[in-house]
Amino acid sequence: MSRTARTPRKTTGNGASAAAGNRPGDRAATAARPAAPKTEAPPPPPLPPLVDAYLEHLLVVRGLSENSIAAYERDLRSLCEFLDSRSTAIEDVNEDGLFVYLLYLRRERELTSRSLARHLSALRGFFAHCAEQGRLAANPARYLENPKLPRTLPDVLTRQDMAALLAAPDTNTRNGFRDRAILELLYAAGLRVSECVNLAPLDFDPHTGLVRVFGKGAKERVVPVHFAAQKILEEYLKDWRPLFKPKEDALFLNPSGRRLTRQSVWKAVKRYALEADVRKEISPHSFRHSFATHLLEGGADLRSVQLLLGHADISATEIYTHVQSGRIRAIHERFHPRSQMF
Repeated sequence: MSRTARTPRKTTGNGASAAAGNRPGDRAATAARPAAPKTEAPPPPPLPPLVDAYLEHLLVVRGLSENSIAAYERDLRSLCEFLDSRSTAIEDVNEDGLFVYLLYLRRERELTSRSLARHLSALRGFFAHCAEQGRLAANPARYLENPKLPRTLPDVLTRQDMAALLAAPDTNTRNGFRDRAILELLYAAGLRVSECVNLAPLDFDPHTGLVRVFGKGAKERVVPVHFAAQKILEEYLKDWRPLFKPKEDALFLNPSGRRLTRQSVWKAVKRYALEADVRKEISPHSFRHSFATHLLEGGADLRSVQLLLGHADISATEIYTHVQSGRIRAIHERFHPRSQMF
């Protein structure tokens, strides 16, 4: 009796059956195989010693914040990459080379005038420091001029919009009461969002109603807050902050007990603006603008507002004087003797 002929199975390159991968046991074995390791992005190339030394000077001597130092590093790294592509060492760059770099930023990377001005500020500070320290024979950035910047007015909320925004968080919940305290403090003290999230519990004194703030360049200032904000901060510290089970010495915490981030505050402000039907495009910095503007509208002098904001130069505060034009005109019409005659 003849044996029935059987068609041989197709095999893979290693001799295994092609159908083997379809058996349950083989599928389990395949699933058990470890996934291929993800390739991490290579670290950025090291910066020249001159740049490293300058960044250390900004940190140790000038006491700049981590965010500021990171911005300086990005701008200076951009210059170094541009010079490397032209086989030029940063020690050998001259005024013409910097001018070509600025043209590259404008035409190739299409940076705005404000971004170019920021780059120029970083370059001026770096090259001036190197020249003062004798590490460069001359400062190639000394004659570079800033681009003309458009004078933009800050986004300011009306008092009605501000009241609606402050009332938006649900103060019956842990996160809602925390957010109400944040919004109240941003408006009551005119804080930058980075200053707000970096506060520690002991930076607020409930007995005096004063908040100790560390601003740009680690400059310390003390800002008073009004009575309503004091009461909310006191209640938050006493009754609500412990519910976050703090793991860091930060005033405002996320649900994990860690320090709240600037991005979290930004998202919360956007969400509450929608809930409060505030139609302006606002950010946490809008609270600072509104703080300064409303103080000036109420009769505060510019010097006092400068101190409260922590501006090193009063010219930075003068942008808020635009709000006074209507009030000044009304005063002029009311009190000038010739205005009473017509």
